[in-house]
Amino acid sequence: MTEDLRLLHVHAHPDDESSKGAASTAKYVAEGVDVMVATCTGGERGSILNPKMDRPDVLANITEIRRKEMDAAREILGVRQEWLGWVDSGYPEGDPLPPLPEGCFGLTKVEDAAAPLVKLIREFRPQVVTTYDENGGYPHPDHVMCHQISVAAFEAAGDPDAYPELGAPWQPLKLYYHHTFHFERMKALHDAMVERGLESPYADRLKDWKPDPENERRITTRVECAEYFGVRDRALLAHATQIDPDGSWFSVPLAVHQAAWPTEDYELARSLVESELPEDDLFAGLR
Repeated sequence: MTEDLRLLHVHAHPDDESSKGAASTAKYVAEGVDVMVATCTGGERGSILNPKMDRPDVLANITEIRRKEMDAAREILGVRQEWLGWVDSGYPEGDPLPPLPEGCFGLTKVEDAAAPLVKLIREFRPQVVTTYDENGGYPHPDHVMCHQISVAAFEAAGDPDAYPELGAPWQPLKLYYHHTFHFERMKALHDAMVERGLESPYADRLKDWKPDPENERRITTRVECAEYFGVRDRALLAHATQIDPDGSWFSVPLAVHQAAWPTEDYELARSLVESELPEDDLFAGLR
């Protein structure tokens, strides 16, 4: 049955598919699951976070370059990928926050922004959909909107009265939220580095991070995928404008990460099938 299983990840920008859930993606691809990534925006307003790529020629061609980076990551992960066609909102900073730019994803009506995702769900017919929680994982307007359209499309795709012009209804059966950068994981990685006499990249962050047991309890599903962390890292590096190979993403050696936290973690937010919690598989109850 594995070859009949389909998984759809809905992400805000190119690179999100590699920084969230990429190792479990590679695991499912290796098992024969058909995996699709829906990328809401082109990442046009994303900052260049790799100093080696912070050049005028890169900035002038950022849209094309980010598409090429996405193509490279897609090949590494072995997935299919579709652009939903919305324009990056950028990350507003300052006090007060500046208004979002006209025409951007974050200002689009949810029912309009969800339409291309409904169409994709009906065409691809995934049993499982993943996205971010109601906070977007972090409060980027595109991440929050990504959550909103994913929830809306999950409900609408199976409704024959919703978006009737976008194809025959298809109802996904499970909706998950990524829980990647949570306290328990960061603390485990930090402790593993300290125990080995290595400098932890999380020391400063953990000083001011108050544990949130309620948030930790939201995690229902831990997918063992440590053997695919190397694939995840290669996919991350394909996004050269966003990922500094000498930066904090790779401060924890691969073997340490595999030993200290060998899973990628999710919250089962909506399910139309029975499965026993906690889970170790996004397709629990479906195979």
